[in-house]
Amino acid sequence: MNRRKFINLIGCSCLSFSLHGCASAPITDRKQLKIIPESKLNAQAAAIYEKVKEKEKMSDDKKTLDQIKEIGKKIEFSINSYFNKENLKNPTIGFDWEYILIENDKVKNAWCMPGGKIAVYTGILDVTKNTNGLAAVMGHEIAHAVAKHSIERASRGVLVQTGTSLIDIFSGGALSQINRSTGMDTVGLISSIGIMNPFNRKQESEADYLGMIFSSLSGYDIRETEKIWERMKEANKGKEPPEFMSTHPSSDNRIKNIQGWLNEIIIKYPPIT
Repeated sequence: MNRRKFINLIGCSCLSFSLHGCASAPITDRKQLKIIPESKLNAQAAAIYEKVKEKEKMSDDKKTLDQIKEIGKKIEFSINSYFNKENLKNPTIGFDWEYILIENDKVKNAWCMPGGKIAVYTGILDVTKNTNGLAAVMGHEIAHAVAKHSIERASRGVLVQTGTSLIDIFSGGALSQINRSTGMDTVGLISSIGIMNPFNRKQESEADYLGMIFSSLSGYDIRETEKIWERMKEANKGKEPPEFMSTHPSSDNRIKNIQGWLNEIIIKYPPIT
């Protein structure tokens, strides 16, 4: 097979991936590429979650864990109710929700794996401060899973890796030569900054927006969201990389976006009763 035919074949294959993997994010309707099966990623996430539970120290703070579970159940209910009410496909069908509280005061973090596997670290509690703050953080993390961001990132990673390999082949190994001459993965860094980081920042902003919606639908005061990121900004003072090198929006841009969305979300997405 000559080079032209091979390029055409690969082009058709990529187009097929794009056509068959095209979807839209819930509520925002942002176009997404998803070529990794959700069931496969959910199963992998569940297995990793079990390992996390074995490796990490679980907190014995039953009161806080019960609070986390209560917030989670309210958000679960509001998501189900909203999509049913709007006659939309429920993106959480097949989720096996689970909540844990990890004892680690140094880690100011929380996350939600594909399929609804959620972890909150005790270190984030100094930032959340109250129930509305905790709901804001959990709403954001749950939004990542609801919007299938992990599937999207995995799918894009496959295409970026494939594209980079093909370019290297047809450039006579020029990309590999750049990496060897610089002594680092220069091409990977360029791809990260130029393709993946802006893409990840878009997902983070989408999770901020959707998370505020889910918290509002669940009856929490989303005005606390801005305060959360003000406190997070203070906690990370001097530690934030320039936005173009980060997978997250800068704190200032994040807060600005939240301020712009606040009134719209409160009016458009009132609590579900």
